[in-house]
Amino acid sequence: MPAEPRRARGERAGLTRERILDAAVELVDREGLKALTMRRLGAALGVEAMTLYHHVPNKDALLDGLVERVFAGAAPVDDAADGWRPWLRAYAGALRAALLRHPGVLPVAAARPAVTPAALDAVERGLRVLTSAGFPLGRALHALNSLTLLVVAHATAECALTTADGPGSAADLAARDPGRYPLTVETARTGAGTDDAERFAFAVEALIAGFGAAATPEAGA
Repeated sequence: MPAEPRRARGERAGLTRERILDAAVELVDREGLKALTMRRLGAALGVEAMTLYHHVPNKDALLDGLVERVFAGAAPVDDAADGWRPWLRAYAGALRAALLRHPGVLPVAAARPAVTPAALDAVERGLRVLTSAGFPLGRALHALNSLTLLVVAHATAECALTTADGPGSAADLAARDPGRYPLTVETARTGAGTDDAERFAFAVEALIAGFGAAATPEAGA
């Protein structure tokens, strides 16, 4: 009877890279990015920290995996049969939703580029959608990066909102001098232009309209 193939320690522990990344996201969601260490992550998975290195070689690879988990899951996998505009809308909406679900990942998403194969697959899908619609490759990358930066920045701002009555809040602005700030006070009192989802959709539509106008006649048609 042939001997059973010898398994590595990480395999014996039932670990996979995907399971490790999921646990890392959960840890960051629960305790913040500063809590993410190989020792803490190993403890959460019931293994020693050294066991994790069979799947993620170092802390940088772990952080890259967090970026992958958020961005790869946001890029639609369809072939944009309805056009590049709906594809970009879907991408922006899914990425915002993912970032708001995992706000602890925001500092990593804002600072680290997509470098893992799965994250680059998501980038490639976006570039393929835009170049197939007539965008030159360089402008396709500009468009994808610009939209991504908008989403990350908007989600960051949403997660850093002031308290209900703190400086810059609606209550604070509504109490300002209406003679000097009539329009600002009106927005605070009526809520006009203060809805996050509405602002996000407006900004995405403005960007998409600009992309079409600045790309090529074919892409803007």
